[in-house]
This record gives sequence, structure tokens and C-alpha cells, in this order.
Amino acid sequence: MVLNEIQSSAQIGFPILSAMILLPLAMAVGLRFMRSTALARRMAIATVALELLLAAALLLHFIPGVADFQFTERHLWIETIGASYHLGVDGISVLFIPLTALVALMVLLLGGNGTRFLSRAYLSAVLALLGITIGIYAALDLILFYVFFELALVPMYLLIKLWGVGPQRQYASLKYIVYMLVGSAALLIGIILLGIAYQSGAPAGTPFSFDLVTLLSEPVPGQLQELVFFLMLAGFAIKGPLLPFHTWLPSALMHGPVGAAMFLVGLKVGAYGLLRFVLPLLPDASQDWGWLVVGAGLAALLYGALIALVQQNLRRLLAFASISHVGLVMVGLFSMNAQSIQGGLTMMINMGLATTGLLFLAGALHARLGSSDLSAAGGMARQVPRLAFFFFLFGAASIGLPGTSGFHGEFLTLLGAFLRHWPVAVVGVLGVILSAGYFLWYYERAFFGPITRPGVASMRDLTRSETALASAVALIILAIGVYPSPVMNVTGASVAALVKRLDASAEARSLQAAATTTRSATR
Repeated sequence: MVLNEIQSSAQIGFPILSAMILLPLAMAVGLRFMRSTALARRMAIATVALELLLAAALLLHFIPGVADFQFTERHLWIETIGASYHLGVDGISVLFIPLTALVALMVLLLGGNGTRFLSRAYLSAVLALLGITIGIYAALDLILFYVFFELALVPMYLLIKLWGVGPQRQYASLKYIVYMLVGSAALLIGIILLGIAYQSGAPAGTPFSFDLVTLLSEPVPGQLQELVFFLMLAGFAIKGPLLPFHTWLPSALMHGPVGAAMFLVGLKVGAYGLLRFVLPLLPDASQDWGWLVVGAGLAALLYGALIALVQQNLRRLLAFASISHVGLVMVGLFSMNAQSIQGGLTMMINMGLATTGLLFLAGALHARLGSSDLSAAGGMARQVPRLAFFFFLFGAASIGLPGTSGFHGEFLTLLGAFLRHWPVAVVGVLGVILSAGYFLWYYERAFFGPITRPGVASMRDLTRSETALASAVALIILAIGVYPSPVMNVTGASVAALVKRLDASAEARSLQAAATTTRSATR
């Protein structure tokens, strides 16, 4: 898997990825010196709008149909350990850049529903999280990736602790940070072992390297592959979250602010890390132990769906729905064929649209009713028709209804799982059926029937800005659902290159096993 690079200076003329990382980080600092909170909010929204324009330019200049890393920047960073400031995107990562900016815009516009979310500190935390998350998706050096991975914990911890709901937010923030630090420790050890393995296998005098492109050129020894695989799997499974490391997510979504929940649920950094680093760097261990991840994914798929089925609180329902969806993504990634990996990647993109959209509306409901619990709802479709329409559309996308962006990902994931091992696909279909059950049952109870709560009778529908943003997300969901080819064209070549590497690894191991058997027979 030899990947070429197209430099940002040659492709677009300036370091666009660095600009998209540094711009929100610089503004996050600058907001602290603004006296007017209203001006700070306008500047924060303008910054995210500029990020979306840069993301549009990124997509416009992106070359589809090739697996090369594009818009790359590379500078030596820490010479003694071989770490570099190496940025770039390919078909696997490029769509997450505009998705991150869109999520941030939704968070900021939702923040206008309460004075607590108009503070400069809150706006700074959101902007910092935006810049750091883009760094996560753009980093091509594992040390640089780890730095961004760790830095993201700081604003997220502060968002949950300072702007969460109720006294349990202290516990939720502590639980979140403890889980993440344990996962980060395992991830760091795995990264260090990868650097050592590369230096040991290279010619004498070769320095350490943690660069993804460089590491791909030197296979990791078999036994070490297994150790690194489990270390990195632990780190990314906790971030996922994947069963049984999931318990921090319901607490964070229930007691943290909706804005933090959008980043946690809409942007699947854990699943991305497995796809970006574990599968290509550790192909042998991934094939040997992929069944374990698939099994955990199926367990999460069914467990999350069954628990979501009995939830009365929308936030808690979406937390367990997210766990269920991550389980199906894991099934797709570790079925390890072109259809399943493409499906898993497409599902991750859809979750950034549909699930984030649902959380956006959950925040709007909480702002109007003071709760996202069914006890405060009932008969809302008559009173807030726009909110009811978008809620149904986003929910339909989250359960994979044909015509929405969720259908193609689920279909490809199940198709790839069937090609790999058909009983897995059967269980996957059961999980999809359960997901339709928990969404439709909640929707029927919350939006239909007579209005029996005073708060519902007087609640107002979505504002113009909320409607405009929900409409934009809805148009993207429908556009991808009706015509997914542009997305597939962007991601297809990179997915094909990854599958080719996995197949080459499997073939090499088969030939080695056959040669060993032949030698044993001739003795």
C-alpha cells in the first residue's frame, strides 16, 4: 500500500488544513478579550462560517478516484523521536472536515436558546474543539494525531462540567475523563511500539518514525502486531464507544450540554481511528481478531437497540441508539471487504448528519419544554409542525430509510457482512429492525395524540435560523439518499486501496502457510 502525496501548495496554493486548524483555535483565544458577549457570538459564528467556506474549497479541489493523500503539509517537528507535523486527507478522511464544521455551526446556533450558552468561555470551548477535531482527521503522523486526540479532552471535559445539566454533570465529566485517559494510555503505548518496530526493522541508523505513510512501508512483526492491535483497539473502542466500554456515553449525553453531545455522537473519532490506523497498519492481527470486534459490534448493536426501545428520555435514547449504530459500524469495518468498509464509512458520515440533527432538535425541545422526557411531551406535531417534520426525517435517516443518507451505508454494511459470514448479516438485520422500532415508538408517543401538557400547548416552533439550518442538513441527507455517487466517488479509491492491502496480507499469509505445510510434508 504505497500512497503518493499531493502537496497543498501545488493543489490549492496555501496550507488549507493548517488554516482550518489554527483559525478556530486563534479565535477561541481572541474571544476571551472581547468585552461584548453578543460580538463574541457573532465572531464565533462567522469563524465557523469561514471554516465551512474553506471546507467547500477543500472538496472543490479534492481529486476523486485516487487513493493519494491530498493537501499535504510536512515539517519536521520533534527530530529526536522522528515526529513530524504531517497533515493530509484522502477519501477516508476528507468528508469529516466539512462535517465537523457543520456540527460546530449547529452547536453555536443552538447555543442561542439559553443565556448560559452565550458566554465567551463556552464559545471558546466550542471553537477550540472544532479546530482540534479537524486536526484529528487531518493528522498523518501518529504522535501528532495523539496530541490532537488528547487535546480534545480538555474542552469536552469543560463543556460537560461547566455547562452540563444538574448536579450529576460533575460525575459525568469525571467519568468521561477517566475513561478517555485510560484509553489514551493504551493508545500511546501502541503508538510507541509501532515506532520501535519500524526502527528495529529498518536498516541500521534509520531514525524512529511515527509517520503513517512511512510506517505502511515496513510490516509490523506478527506477535507484536497482536499486542499493538489490542492496545490500539482498547483506546479506540473506549472512544467509540464499543461494548463493554460504553457506560460513559449515556452519562455524558444525559448530564452534559447538547452541544457536547453533538460532537461526541456525531463525530465517531474512535471508529475513524480503527479505520485510519489499525486496519492498514495491523492487517494480520485485524484478520486474526476481527471476529472478536465483529462479535462485540453485534452485541452492541442488539444491546443498544433493546435498551433504547424502553427509554422515556430522548437524550438517553439517542445515547443507546449511538452505541447500537457504532456496533453496526464495527461489523462493517471488520468484515473487511470493499462493500462492508464502504458501508461502515458511509454510516459514520450519516451519523454526523442524522444523529447530530436529532440532538439539535432535542436541544430545541429542551429549551422550550425544560426537558427532553416523554412526560413533558405528547401531541407536539400539531403545535410544532416544522420540528415534527425534521425530527421524522432525521430519524428516518438514522434508521436507514430508503431515500435518505442512512440507507446506502446500512445496505452496504449488511451486504459486506453477508459476503463475509451470512449469520452476521442476519443479526445485523435484526438490529436494524429494532432501531426502527425504538424511533417510531418514541415519535408516536411524543408527537401524536392529544395535547395534555400545558408546556406543549404554548410551545413555539423552530425559529428561522433553526429552520434554515435544519433545512440545510435535510437537503444533504436527501441529496445523498437520492444520489450517493459523489460520496462514493470521493471515498471509493481509498477504501479500495485499504482492501487491497488487507487482501495482499491474507494472500501472503496463505502462501507462507502453504510453504510451511509443504516443507513439513517433505521431511
